Amino acid sequence: MSAQSGLVIVDKPGGWTSHDVVARVRRLAGTRRVGHAGTLDPMATGVLVVGVERATRVLGHLALAEKAYDATIRLGRSTTTDDAEGEETESAPAGEITDTALLSALSSFKGRIQQIPPQVSAIKVGGKRSYRRVRSGENVELQPRQVTVYSLAARDVHRDGDLLDVDVSLVCSTGTYVRSLARDLGAALGVGGHLTRLRRTRVGPYDLEGARTLERLAEAFEIMPLGEAVLAAFPSRVVSVEEAREVRHGARLPAAGIGPGPVGVFGPDGELLALVEESDDVARPLAVFAVPG
Repeated sequence: MSAQSGLVIVDKPGGWTSHDVVARVRRLAGTRRVGHAGTLDPMATGVLVVGVERATRVLGHLALAEKAYDATIRLGRSTTTDDAEGEETESAPAGEITDTALLSALSSFKGRIQQIPPQVSAIKVGGKRSYRRVRSGENVELQPRQVTVYSLAARDVHRDGDLLDVDVSLVCSTGTYVRSLARDLGAALGVGGHLTRLRRTRVGPYDLEGARTLERLAEAFEIMPLGEAVLAAFPSRVVSVEEAREVRHGARLPAAGIGPGPVGVFGPDGELLALVEESDDVARPLAVFAVPG
């Protein structure tokens, strides 16, 4: 019997890579057809969306969803990785930074910004991962990218001698590196900075309330059915019996005016048939889940 198709919302533990989590879910689900949307660094914890069987086909679209984080930025020290796992490179006293100066600097990172990813990242440079080049001794220059920080708020500030830790909450677009945000905040204040804690609290509509630890999943494997997952993440439309027959064979539909993003198509009986994308008055299939017949 094949594994059920759907999403598993995992509360990733610290010290695990996203691939470690996928490997664990493969064993729990009894299938190798498992993937994830939106990598989390080993240091990070929180929401990791994992797809099982046919749900792996929606992961690329879920990876584009906005994400929310709670994080702690340490000002006064810079590291090679822009987080606590790297080696210290520079330090400067940050204890005298005022709350006013801190909040002013934070506000400059809201909205659409240009951000240079960390050198120790999975971005490919000349076909090779940036972190591999850095670890082999190369100095990698990554190009800035436009990302959007929808909200960024300081929750608490802790001072300890020359160091200043600020707890922040943010909502941002896909492709945003919170490590880079920590680095750039420190640079803006002239003291250097790096990330010491990162917890992802939401990916699109999936949040910590619906997330489960690996220990809990080992006791009771909970999977969100694919149709339910699509309804939570995308707008939807219900088609007629005749249209459902066409969709099953990968045919296009007339656009329903829902918008350019992915749209879930459901049959009159509630069965998930496909994801489509509307363009030029036509809804083209992105992924067909229903079998012909």
